[in-house]
Amino acid sequence: MLIMDLAADRRKKARFPINRDLRYKVLEGDTLVSSGLGTTLDMASAGIAFLTEGQIAAGSFIELSISWPVLLENSCPMRLIVFGRLVRSSGRKAVCTVDKYEFRTQARLPLQVVPIRRDTMLQRWAGNIRKEGLKAVNA
Repeated sequence: MLIMDLAADRRKKARFPINRDLRYKVLEGDTLVSSGLGTTLDMASAGIAFLTEGQIAAGSFIELSISWPVLLENSCPMRLIVFGRLVRSSGRKAVCTVDKYEFRTQARLPLQVVPIRRDTMLQRWAGNIRKEGLKAVNA
């Protein structure tokens, strides 16, 4: 990469071109407004660029469930679960922050179709973020 290219790149973290299947859920306010399937384009410790099924509003809270390429103990598939905010969205391409993440095991059968859950984990996380923001403003 040329020095000019490095200066023009505003990112603070290196991004790695990783293409993995993902599922996403989008929260606006307290309402789960959409969910769908997509693919990662590139990943860094602070953000992920990915393709979606349709446009998503920037500023929304998002949860990504990304298939992980490494098996746990060489036998158990893993998923990377990411919670963040949608920073940019243009057409089907979106970019989100990585505010919290965790690894989870997934079903061993790759052909099994797992429905996208509509639980409140994303809602609880977003609610905690909002509360912390209010505490900081009121302090």
